[in-house]
Amino acid sequence: MRVPAARRGRRLLRVPRLFAQVTATFASLHYLNYRLWFVGALISNLGAWVQRIGQDWLVLRVLTHGNGIAPAVVTALQFIPVIVLTPWAGLLADRLPRRRLLIATQAGQGFLAFVLGTLTLTGAVRLWHVFVLAFLLGCVTAMDGPVRQTFVTEMVPPDMLPNAVGLNSASFNGSRLVGPAVAGLLIAAVGTGWTFVLNGCTFVATIAGLALMRPALLYQVPKAPVAKGQIRDAIAYVRGRRDLLMIFGIMATISCLGFNTQLTISLMATKVFDRPAGQFGLASSIFAIGALAGALLAARRRHPRLRLVLTAAFCFGIASAISAAMPTYWTYGAAGALVGLCTLTLMTAANSVVQMSTEPALRGRVVALYLLVFQGVTPLGSVIVGVIAEHVSTRWSIGMGAVASLAVSLGALLWARRNWHVVVHLESVFPPRVSVLDAHDTGPLR
Repeated sequence: MRVPAARRGRRLLRVPRLFAQVTATFASLHYLNYRLWFVGALISNLGAWVQRIGQDWLVLRVLTHGNGIAPAVVTALQFIPVIVLTPWAGLLADRLPRRRLLIATQAGQGFLAFVLGTLTLTGAVRLWHVFVLAFLLGCVTAMDGPVRQTFVTEMVPPDMLPNAVGLNSASFNGSRLVGPAVAGLLIAAVGTGWTFVLNGCTFVATIAGLALMRPALLYQVPKAPVAKGQIRDAIAYVRGRRDLLMIFGIMATISCLGFNTQLTISLMATKVFDRPAGQFGLASSIFAIGALAGALLAARRRHPRLRLVLTAAFCFGIASAISAAMPTYWTYGAAGALVGLCTLTLMTAANSVVQMSTEPALRGRVVALYLLVFQGVTPLGSVIVGVIAEHVSTRWSIGMGAVASLAVSLGALLWARRNWHVVVHLESVFPPRVSVLDAHDTGPLR
């Protein structure tokens, strides 16, 4: 049977169209410095996920034998330094060469991973060792965060920023697909200590990529002069931007009560479904499938808007509620893919909007304030989630985040409707789909 010529023509047109879509998704890889960063970060992210699973296993099964509060304390200790150090890290990002700062912070993280690996392999590790090293790692990552986030603007031109942010998230979550499974196999085969050693080795790739970059190809960003009150200037700038305040409020609420997925996944796997080490990281990998899809979709968006942040926050609440109700390990994992999609859509949209709409000379400090409210509430949230999982129900530790996400997103939508004259349409409940339109095509939601 012969295919009509018109249909053959349509099929031939699909190939260049698909190629164009793929090219647009990975457009930032055209730039040499970003390619070096992307490859190094991909390898380092793989090691980071291996260590995360290894650390959770070490605390939950080796050192405490199932205490849900202990890993929450570890998470809290990693994020407490964010509250104190992040604003100063943002100021350094605006003043000093970011590439050199990143080399120092990456080397510090690698060193701490080797220390934990050595303690574990020699049998000397104790719970307080993990607590101390988690706190020190939090100090280093607090200094690393604003520098790493804003360094993207030096590797690609301004119009490529959303694409680069999306690819960074894709790298992180692509590693999440493989890292937890590798960690589970390593733990079962040779023990927990080697997960930390492997992570320490992967930081060599990031440092090498940074060292090989060509300074002449970096895009120049205005540096802030040395002066007093520069952090106060950034706070005043954010206070004068209602769109940024809305993003900060949404992300603080959801990060506190909804973004504890690594903790809740580990608790669900061990306490609810009683899974062995080989399957301990599987749910995290399934979550990463959705997260990777969300990151790749984000990489194709050239101009993310505040409306996408509001819609993604609402959808995250719906997806989390579905996840909390799943009766089996496999249905819980499948729902986790939807949670991952909504999570990365929300995170990449918020990150891109904050960076693209901020004055370049203030970007490091504003991003630092964003990370402060986004990550700084995690210590409180992780403890709350751990206590609820231990004394109420692990499922309710997820359900609480779903309720909070729906409440804050609907509250923000109602506020925007009253003050910015937006129109909100619920297009479908399953899959959840909401459109947020500016009635007069003006204002921050455009």
